[in-house]
Amino acid sequence: MSLFTRSRQPLDTAEGGADSEDDTGGAGVAGEASGATEEAGTASDEGAETADGTETASDEGADSTEAVAAERDEGVEAAEKADGTEEAADAAETADPAERSDSPPPGWFGWRRRYPRTARGVTMGTTVLAGALVLFALLVPNRLERLGPEAFFRLPAEGILLAGLLLAVPPRSRRLMSVAAGALLGLLTVLKFVDMGFYSVLARPFDLVLDWILLDDAAEFVRESFGRTGQVLAVVGVIVLVVAVLVLMTLATVRVTNLMVGHRAVATRTTLILGTAWITCMTLGIQIGGVPLATKGNADFVNNRIEQVQAGLKDGRVFEKQAAVDAFAKTPPDQLLTGLRGKDVLFTFIESYGRVAIDDPAMAPQIDSVLKEGTNSLKAAGFQSRSAWLKSPVTGAGSWLAHSTFLSGLWIKNQQRYRSLTTSDRATLGSYFRKTGAWRTVGIVPGVRRAWPEGKFFALDHIYDSEHLGYNGPYFSWTPVPDQFSLEAFQRLEHGKKNRDPIMAEIILASSHNPWSPIARMTDWDELGDGSIFNQIKKEGTDPKEVWKDPERVRTEYRHAIEYSLHSLTEWVERYGTDDTVLVFLGDHQPVPTVTAGSTSKDVPVTIVARDPKVLDKIADWNWTDGLKPAENAPTWGMDRFRDRFMTAYGPRGD
Repeated sequence: MSLFTRSRQPLDTAEGGADSEDDTGGAGVAGEASGATEEAGTASDEGAETADGTETASDEGADSTEAVAAERDEGVEAAEKADGTEEAADAAETADPAERSDSPPPGWFGWRRRYPRTARGVTMGTTVLAGALVLFALLVPNRLERLGPEAFFRLPAEGILLAGLLLAVPPRSRRLMSVAAGALLGLLTVLKFVDMGFYSVLARPFDLVLDWILLDDAAEFVRESFGRTGQVLAVVGVIVLVVAVLVLMTLATVRVTNLMVGHRAVATRTTLILGTAWITCMTLGIQIGGVPLATKGNADFVNNRIEQVQAGLKDGRVFEKQAAVDAFAKTPPDQLLTGLRGKDVLFTFIESYGRVAIDDPAMAPQIDSVLKEGTNSLKAAGFQSRSAWLKSPVTGAGSWLAHSTFLSGLWIKNQQRYRSLTTSDRATLGSYFRKTGAWRTVGIVPGVRRAWPEGKFFALDHIYDSEHLGYNGPYFSWTPVPDQFSLEAFQRLEHGKKNRDPIMAEIILASSHNPWSPIARMTDWDELGDGSIFNQIKKEGTDPKEVWKDPERVRTEYRHAIEYSLHSLTEWVERYGTDDTVLVFLGDHQPVPTVTAGSTSKDVPVTIVARDPKVLDKIADWNWTDGLKPAENAPTWGMDRFRDRFMTAYGPRGD
């Protein structure tokens, strides 16, 4: 017998039995008699009256069908012989099965009849778990850092309101409402879990309109980091988890609803008390551990999502208007980038090179040493440098959004904008360099391992992806080609050729890409060969599964990765740079929150390096910091503003 069917009511409340049957919808006293005839109900009432007014006979008589009523009478007689004790009730439930061969075993294939005490315990435990699950769904936050004990010691306004509605509506509507409420709670819980992941990686919630494509990218990242088997297990696990949450939350809500209806008076009083307590706590602003005791978090959560969806649907029209404005669209080719004619201009992105690497006290000393060393060694080679900050549209991931923002002069903050951009005729930096006819445009993109049709949009005459750099070494987790080899390949394939045209290159350095383990290390440039030397270097590296068990180790490995990328780039300039080399390098976004440790900044460093003093003279009014390290108070621009400022500085107006 379930917990609900064993709740005992005094006989003097029998006149409310009909109403109770309707209200419980089969979950209360009449739950086991669904479908019984009126005569069976009368017989059960008579059975209750002959049981000397005991609660057990009343319950058993009210729960039986016509066939079961007779059997219950026999059970009652057994109960009377046992002096009306609970053991007698158990004896009534476990009467000789042979005498009841025409009736099906009640519940759990007869197990409940054979082990009534255990069955009651299981029923009660299941009910408690159902209540805990519903409470969890109502109170769980959508960010891991808020997932503490204090989050679950609150009064949810939505739960109190839902309880009141379920108690007030008619039985049939109640059933539908409880199922719908359970499904909705399940969906909200799943969305909160997804938000936890997005906040952990991108420092923002999941966008219901624009982020679905990122789930495919996440699966691809898992495959690259943990192999095909790991990817399949992760995808299957996510699907099973989502289905389980939806089903269990619906069943739990229905069960809690039945419990409330079975104890209507207590449930009503409790709901009124909790409602009064919520209003009081909200009015007085009562808190526990800095967390308000009264909350309407789910209502706010849903409202924010509605606003997010509305903004996402409007964003396309807003972006279309922004993309239509281009200050250089009608500039004649011979007036574009005149201050850089004859120079090799290299736009280089260092993956995840964010402000945290320079400002965080745990990383600053080591990174500062690398930047000072790079500044001095470049100066010794005749190069000068200027640095500042750019604000990226993304953080944690989404490098392509940052790259396209920097190159197009538009704020590309989501995948919808990226798709709109790459299918438009908007000119990028590469487009304007190509338009002049004075540069060959190339891309060094070791992170690209499959077709990349967007490459045509960025106006690159030739693209070298991971399969065309001549690398025969191992992957370093996500990173297909170490940075030092990518730069050496650029020298071999393009920059080192004689009698060539000036080059404009877009170079992506991917060694500092999450998960930062294992990391390549610098080796002799002359010994790089086909990259086979990196097999041994990888074996000496760390295991990402072990590293990610400890946030501090993650931060340490991130710092090592940034150091490696900076060393690779500065050494390449020292080794291969010329009087005509102009290097612009920057981070694309901040790393994941595990590394930023609570920082909400989206700033990344940007640096221009050149040997020709005229190149840096043209940006003297930018007030950037001397050297590779930007000062804390150095100018900070939106990344989308760089294109136009750069083209202005090196166009006719900047000459």
